[in-house]
Amino acid sequence: MTVKPNRLFSFAPVLLTALLTALPPLLHAEPFAYVPNEGAGTVSVIDTATDKVVAEMAAGSKPRGLAVGVDSRWLYVSDQPNNRLQLVDLVSRKPGAVVTLGESPEGVSISPDGRWVVAAVEGKNDIAVVDTRSNALAFSIKVHGKNPEHAVFSPNGRLLFVSAEEGDAVDIIDFGARKQVAQVAVGARPRGIGFLPDSSRAYVATENANEVFVIDTERFAIVARVKAGLRANGIAVHPNGKQVYVSNGGDASVSVIDTGSNQVVATIPVGQRPWNMALTPDGKKLYVANGRSNSVSVIDTDKRVKLHDIPVGKLPWGVVIR
Repeated sequence: MTVKPNRLFSFAPVLLTALLTALPPLLHAEPFAYVPNEGAGTVSVIDTATDKVVAEMAAGSKPRGLAVGVDSRWLYVSDQPNNRLQLVDLVSRKPGAVVTLGESPEGVSISPDGRWVVAAVEGKNDIAVVDTRSNALAFSIKVHGKNPEHAVFSPNGRLLFVSAEEGDAVDIIDFGARKQVAQVAVGARPRGIGFLPDSSRAYVATENANEVFVIDTERFAIVARVKAGLRANGIAVHPNGKQVYVSNGGDASVSVIDTGSNQVVATIPVGQRPWNMALTPDGKKLYVANGRSNSVSVIDTDKRVKLHDIPVGKLPWGVVIR
């Protein structure tokens, strides 16, 4: 059968629309922000160009930590009550395979080269490591601290810092050696962790101490303590390395730390119970998950003001942007 040229042209707009819909992460100019809503069992997808929610994806029964593969094909989400890592296909925006991890997985991060996804597994006091080439569990690394919540790679990929929320310490893993090499005592209930771009220092928020501890990553020593707001928990580091952002869950605010002086230089009001955060790659906007407001606050980092709040699902836990 011969298809007439005018019929081919009539199908062209339909085919183009279908292609754009099928490949949203790959063809979109601006990055997407992904927000796990632990009370709704979904991940909200925010277009950072318009700051509008463009999709809601199913992601287990209580999604928390998450990471995006470097090719933007897979989203890796810790499904805490089901003790597993839920994969979400970012092309179809549908749930994919699952990886069994152990009791109560929480924070998730990805290595700088995209090879490894790690999850802090509270019930086992270890870090589960998934190989992104096979999307299967490769090995686990035991930590000394109790109830690890966040596990974050240094930008050079050499170290993995783990916050032990009931151990009041940070466990430090030499990832190449696959073992813990140090433990640094910090304030009560450590939570979020962020590194300067050159990997020289780590910033750790301590929720019950209301402080941020600054750790030298060569000497594994505390070099500064910064007073933050009430129930400091999330950390995000600007790409220029000059500012660190701390979410204060009890104050409904975000503190801005100047890394030259290690002093708070601004405080920005956001929604209720701000938690984990993420910056756009250019550092111009900070997205803050507000657990009790069911929203994400967007901050202009140059003007240090909140631009607006974006409604998302119930109990948003964090944000990752790619």
